[in-house]
This record gives sequence, structure tokens and C-alpha cells, in this order.
Amino acid sequence: MSEREPNEGLERLFRETGWTLRQLVQEVNRIGTERGTPQKYREPSAHQWLKGHMPKEAARPLILEAFARKLGRPITHAEAGFPLPANESNARLSTVEALIDLGRQDMDPSRRSILGAGLFSVALAVPNWPDVVGRMEAIQTGQTQHVGMSEVNTVTAMTDRLSDLDDEFGGRYARPMAAAFLVNIVAPYLKADASSEVRKEMVSAASFLCYLTGWMAVDEGLHGTAQRYYVRGLELAGASDDYMTYCHILRGMSVQSVDLGHGSTAVNWANAASEASPTAAPRMKAFMAGQQAHSYAVAGDRFNALRSIRETETAMSKAESQHQTFGGYSLATLAYHTAQVRYALGDVGGSIDNLQLHFRLREPENESNRSGMRFSAMLAERQLTIGHLDEACATWGKVVDGYPAIQSGQVDKHMARMSQLIRPHLKNRAARDLYERARLVAPRLIPA
Repeated sequence: MSEREPNEGLERLFRETGWTLRQLVQEVNRIGTERGTPQKYREPSAHQWLKGHMPKEAARPLILEAFARKLGRPITHAEAGFPLPANESNARLSTVEALIDLGRQDMDPSRRSILGAGLFSVALAVPNWPDVVGRMEAIQTGQTQHVGMSEVNTVTAMTDRLSDLDDEFGGRYARPMAAAFLVNIVAPYLKADASSEVRKEMVSAASFLCYLTGWMAVDEGLHGTAQRYYVRGLELAGASDDYMTYCHILRGMSVQSVDLGHGSTAVNWANAASEASPTAAPRMKAFMAGQQAHSYAVAGDRFNALRSIRETETAMSKAESQHQTFGGYSLATLAYHTAQVRYALGDVGGSIDNLQLHFRLREPENESNRSGMRFSAMLAERQLTIGHLDEACATWGKVVDGYPAIQSGQVDKHMARMSQLIRPHLKNRAARDLYERARLVAPRLIPA
């Protein structure tokens, strides 16, 4: 018979506590008594657990809680080297514990490179709305604290702050904070006692935070990581019966796909988002239809791209006030989507006109600083394509001016591309001046 392998995860946690074996079993027994299931474990049992003997299923949550209390953070089955309970593996603990494990890797600088190695998958398995809706039992697992609407409001307010930081400074700056907040604050809230109304609101808030964290990962170019956050967000949206966030996440997955050039995948996600929101208000319809139009255009479907952009225009003509609307879709966003459709269909000049319209309609207080830099870089590239070198240099100059304040993988890519495109034109004074300025602010991206 093969020798049993030590439980390395449990050993790692045990060393981190600084406990003796006796202290470990005392805490496990104490928690068992608290929960009405008294235990009488002694040091030999703990020794066997560390050496790879699997604790009884009833003991495992007590062990996890003991470590969580001592270390001041959630401990998952996977981290402790335990399997999920067989009757809960697909419905109860998997979503929250997978989110904790994902976020913990994401907030650990020593492991982020490993996590980021995951690649974008065009065949990603995404849960359907009927399969996840109403699964509130999925997070009714904790007994360690009680949460109310004040904690829900905290999560919502913090998500808003993180979103503002992402818009202003980029995903590379804000995402580690979002991951830490998910692991250390939100995950324990999800496992805490709460009324059914509070629980539903908390899960919904966590779902949108997952979406935002995934969006930040896209900005950093970590597309596999982003997909993992998106899938967890979809599961939580279903658990809270929040179809609006569910649709929003699917649309975000379409945005990710279309930016990577996966047109057919982008169409699938955009259509799924639209189909899941049949009763949406006009601005929400525009929010969905604009993405459908862009996706169809990248997929080469001219007929449906033009049809969808017309639907977007019609919906925007009926839209209510933008104040506190979901997604914040504006006339400036419509101009951007029209520009992207025209560009994908081969109308470079028309796309330039619509990008310029986007900037005329843009309201700086309601728009992302990062998106402004990205769209400016797109405009400059297209201006150069039709031979307008001086105009392109002037537009790129705005990106160079704002670059020192941004931490965005997407903007980095635009800067590197700018240097490649401008090098053949360095005999031109404007191009040469732009290149030298860019080298000063981004020396790692732009060669001497």
C-alpha cells in the first residue's frame, strides 16, 4: 500500500498559526461545543490530519473555522487540502470558496503571475440564467456573524470607490485592492447570517464587484483571470436573482471578446445579454444593442451590425434621463460604438468622424480617464492610416501627456503601438518631438 502524502495545505496553515497540536484540537473542540456538536479530539488526531488522514466530514468545517479565527481571514476547503462536502460541491460552498481562492491568488504578488498565465477561452462554460437563478442556499453556510443593510451599503460604496479609481488610474492600480476587499470583507459577509432580503442584496453587491474586478483584469491584459471573475459574478447574480447584473456581466464578456478580435464569441455573449433583458428600458436596450452592433461588425456581419446600430439610435431617442441609469450609456457612447462599427466594416474616415463626435459629446465628469486615453490613441492610429500625420501626432500628444498618471495595460499597448507606427516618420518634426516626449514618460515601452 502506498504511503499517505502529508496534507501540505493544512501543514502550511498550522505553521502560520504558531499553535501546538493541543491548541489546535482545543479550538476545534471549543467551536464544536459552540455549534451544539461537542467534540473530544486530542493531539494524535491533529497529528494524523497533518500527515494526510482526512478528518471526518463533520469535523472539517470546525477545523476551517478554527484556522479562520486564528488567522483573521476566510479559509477554504481547497486551501486546507479538503474536498468540498459531496452533497454541497455544486450548490453550496463552491461559488464563495472559489471566489476566495481566486481573490487570494490575485492579491498575492508572488502568485499573480501564475494566476495570470491562464488564457482567454472562446469555449468558456458560462452558467445559464435558469441554472443559477434563485440559488440562495448557495451562500447560506456561515454562522460566525450577522450582517445587515449597513454592510451591504459598505460593499456598494466601496465598489463605487474602486470603480472611480479604476476609471481614473487604471486596473493595475485598483485591482489588488478589489481582490483584497473581496477576500477579506465580502466573502465573510456572504457566509454570514442575514435576513433573506439582506442576503439577496449582499450577493447582488458581490456579483457586481466580481464584474468590476474582472473588468480591471481585462485592462491589465489578464484575460483568463477576468473570465474567472466574470463566471463567479454570473453565479452570484443568479443566486440573488439579479438579472440586470447578469446581463451586464455577459455584455462585459462580449466587450472583452470583441477587443480580442473574437467576433463570433462576442456576438454570442452580446446576444445572450440582450435576450436575458427583454423588458429593459430604452437606455438599457441601447447599452445592449450598441455592443451587439460592434460585435456583429467585428464578426463581419454587415447587415446585423447596421441593424443593431439603428436599434441603438432608436432606443437612445426614447431614453430617459441618464441620471442613475444602469451602465450610463450616453450619446457619446453611441458615437463611439458607431465609430467602431464603421471601422470594422472598412470605413476608416467615417470612424474618425464618429470618434471626434464622441469627444465633442463626452462629459469628462461622467467618463473614464482611461477610456479617453484609449479612444484618443485609436483616433490617432486611424488619422495616421489616412495620411494625416500632423493630426495624429497632436492626438497622440494627449495620450503622452496623460500617461504618467495611468496604470493600464491597455494604454501601455497603445503607447507601444504608437512608437511602432511613428518610427517610420521620424524625419517629420512633429513625429520626432512626439517620439522623444513618449520616450521620457514610457522608456520601458519605447526604444531609444
